[in-house]
Amino acid sequence: MSKFTHRGRKYKSYKGNVGKIAKHLLKRRFNTDRAYQKVVTDITEFKLNNGSKLYLSAYMDLYSSEIMSYSISSRPTLDMAINPLKELLNMCQNVNYRLTIHSDQGWHYQNAKYVNILKENKVFQSMSRKGNCLDNSVMENFFGLLKQEIFYGERFDHFYQLEQAIQNYIIFYNNERIKSKLKGLSPKNFRKQTFKIIY
Repeated sequence: MSKFTHRGRKYKSYKGNVGKIAKHLLKRRFNTDRAYQKVVTDITEFKLNNGSKLYLSAYMDLYSSEIMSYSISSRPTLDMAINPLKELLNMCQNVNYRLTIHSDQGWHYQNAKYVNILKENKVFQSMSRKGNCLDNSVMENFFGLLKQEIFYGERFDHFYQLEQAIQNYIIFYNNERIKSKLKGLSPKNFRKQTFKIIY
């Protein structure tokens, strides 16, 4: 089977205006000169060979392209977005400038519980315009890369097999996968060499 056979698809979490729609603050300004200033997030869906599904929710720091936190589940629950959000916020406690978190208009990010956590932590919330995937293209590109390198053309019959493969890939991506835009360093090594906060 071809490595590029597409068995994954874009998870559509938009369910209309079910809560607060934030302004499009990021406006595709994906570059930043400091860590923990701009973070993007999204949820993607994988379909296994047995017909079941796996969902991945991830938060990426635009400074280093590092996946800062993530969660994996068999259902796209609210906790999938909130648990890694809390983990991310714990990492940013010593930062003396405000964080902006950008997402699409999915129901998770409109939810009052999610919005209130951002407000309590003085985080700016930004959302893509409706139906415009380019507004969160960096996160979309990561999901595409992950699926191309470990998922398409492979066979996963059980949830735990794909879960382990994703976990291993994120470790590899953060620690070993070098990027030319990061001066030939991996995301984590770039952050450690150029930013003082170590967690």
